[in-house]
Amino acid sequence: MILANHGIVSSSGALSFDADALAFITAASITDATQKTAVNTLVTDLKGYNIWSKMKAIYPFVGGSASTHKFNLKDPRDLDAAYRLTFSGGGTHSSTGYLTNNSNAYANTFFTPSANQSLTSGSFGLYSRSSGFGQQFASSGIRNSSGQGVQLIIRRSDQLCLGVMWDESTGGIANSGTSTDARGFYLINRTANNSLKLFKNNSIIATNTNNQSASGLQAQNYFIGGLNDGGNVMPFSYENKEFAFGVIGDGLSDSEESNLYTSIQSFQNTLSRAI
Repeated sequence: MILANHGIVSSSGALSFDADALAFITAASITDATQKTAVNTLVTDLKGYNIWSKMKAIYPFVGGSASTHKFNLKDPRDLDAAYRLTFSGGGTHSSTGYLTNNSNAYANTFFTPSANQSLTSGSFGLYSRSSGFGQQFASSGIRNSSGQGVQLIIRRSDQLCLGVMWDESTGGIANSGTSTDARGFYLINRTANNSLKLFKNNSIIATNTNNQSASGLQAQNYFIGGLNDGGNVMPFSYENKEFAFGVIGDGLSDSEESNLYTSIQSFQNTLSRAI
């Protein structure tokens, strides 16, 4: 046997898929050969970079419909406990991703940081194919009235780009300022009590090295396309972007983030939807 396309090619010429990739492909009923190869390569790339184990939820938004976009690559069971997405509102699903509508569309991940992440380790990333902005407070994640939670603000109506994890008032905010183009892969990432970074693609665009308090870990679910505020979308936080990838996991080193971006970008290139 020889290695090819990050899978194993038998003497018959058939591609043997990674078991985790195959589980997702089967659950999501992916039949397109290019999409299947893209998923398989993504999984083997992430495993090759030793990132796979640090990811808790991976949303490739592949297959072109709500029924395929909902599945978590790490655990493709159709269950809340597997962090599969539930879509609400009038979003649009296509081969290029999940397009929110700036008014009522969002996805519930059922992933809660208080049960799955820590005050010194966490990450949340989204790949945006849209350059525009959403509502006044447009962002994805979780937020309470005290500014605690996780927010990924790619570009809202005032052009602001920043990330929050876990408490805005005590070392939990990384502010990059004005964003004129919201396209690309954005990741808010914590690796220590005093290390918070916001990445765009494979570059650091904001940091915070202040000490983080212990009050920001939330027992609410991450939302994609809006902020979860007590189980409902926070007013004026709806997004107006097409998302082509999402990840939630442990904190990543700078090199791991770069390798994650490389893996995601390769996946998007295979699907002819890269930015």
